[in-house]
Amino acid sequence: MYKNLKQVLSLYGVAINKPYYISLGNPKHWFPEIPFRMDFYTFFVCIDGEITIDVDNKAHIIHANGFLISAPSTAIRFRNASKNFKYKLLLFEKNFLIKNLSNPFILEKNLLFQNDTYSIINANTASINGLEDILSYLERKSKDQKEFTDEIIRTIIFNLLLEIAEIKQQNMTDNSGVSENASTVYFKFRKLILENILNNKSVQFYADKLNVSNKYLIEIVKKASEKTPHEIINEALMKEAYVLLGEPALNITEIAFRLQFNSVSAFGRFFKKNANISPLAYRKKENLKA
Repeated sequence: MYKNLKQVLSLYGVAINKPYYISLGNPKHWFPEIPFRMDFYTFFVCIDGEITIDVDNKAHIIHANGFLISAPSTAIRFRNASKNFKYKLLLFEKNFLIKNLSNPFILEKNLLFQNDTYSIINANTASINGLEDILSYLERKSKDQKEFTDEIIRTIIFNLLLEIAEIKQQNMTDNSGVSENASTVYFKFRKLILENILNNKSVQFYADKLNVSNKYLIEIVKKASEKTPHEIINEALMKEAYVLLGEPALNITEIAFRLQFNSVSAFGRFFKKNANISPLAYRKKENLKA
């Protein structure tokens, strides 16, 4: 169900052979109406007008000078955009960015994705202008076909992310109580969930995979995110459910068993407990016909 960078862009007539994509100042022209889940990073800044989007099934309105930064596994659904809406966009694959780096969690540890897979931030005009300048430079350099172009692109993207992290830091709570080793366990836990959520929903499974006790995992996850491991697992499972419910070819029974529920009623109870609405009612409400 993940949509990789090439797959997503090909749906809208954009053919790329690079692990990144930049679009500057274009009007809205390719946003799909159904939810989809991405396996790449997204930086999306509104430069004029506004757009309404669902991110992990939570509605947000992004105005001019607002931006979205999201990690792989984020579920997106575009709703409505004003007639004067324009945006700038950067998409990139994680493996491209962290090539030759020893720390696979560098993006998480620079404050961008410590507590969730995305952030929506409103910035001042000067900050947005600075981010736009970096995007423009990135776009120019991406047209080069030289020996060190990829390395230059990586460096520019890192600079952009650090600027974004600096803006975000002003709105963050302090997680300094989490040690370096504990934060690494937490990020590994989130990575394992992305890889195993369709087959394993037990906290004990993830504790065993990380070679830690159930109690220790609960403790560090709570400190790092103010959530329990069970809550994070349920959020990931709901994200899968929302995306699958957006697939017209799948009926509720197929979705329930794809998510490893032993019955349709068990899936229905789980979904209603977390969404306050049944799967069928959700589809009807969102006009997602099976």
